[in-house]
Amino acid sequence: MSHPTHPSRSNRILIGTGLGIALIIAVLLSPFASQHPDGLDRVAQDLAFEHKANPEPAAQKLPFYRLFDEYALRGVPAPIATPLAGLVGTLAAFGLAWGIGKLVMRPTLAEAGEQVPPANDETQD
Repeated sequence: MSHPTHPSRSNRILIGTGLGIALIIAVLLSPFASQHPDGLDRVAQDLAFEHKANPEPAAQKLPFYRLFDEYALRGVPAPIATPLAGLVGTLAAFGLAWGIGKLVMRPTLAEAGEQVPPANDETQD
């Protein structure tokens, strides 16, 4: 019997495979991302209101802003800056999701230190 808070072997394989595929996509395909402005930037350019953007957007106040420049890592040679940013971003997103999952999952009775009631055995009657 598996505990809900401890992933079974098959769940660990599924999680590891999914993370591996996400890392491969982030590292190998991110350099091929479009160099054109994203949808919001394009609309702002087409409708000529991009000059109204906040000169100090809230994203610049986040702690990770010093590490990232758009979709690349700062201070890293350009050919590997985007794949490394994809790697770091994927691992950060996975870690955040894993941590939230751990916080949200309720412990089982045995993990909480309570005595687990015996299972009903209908063959004893």
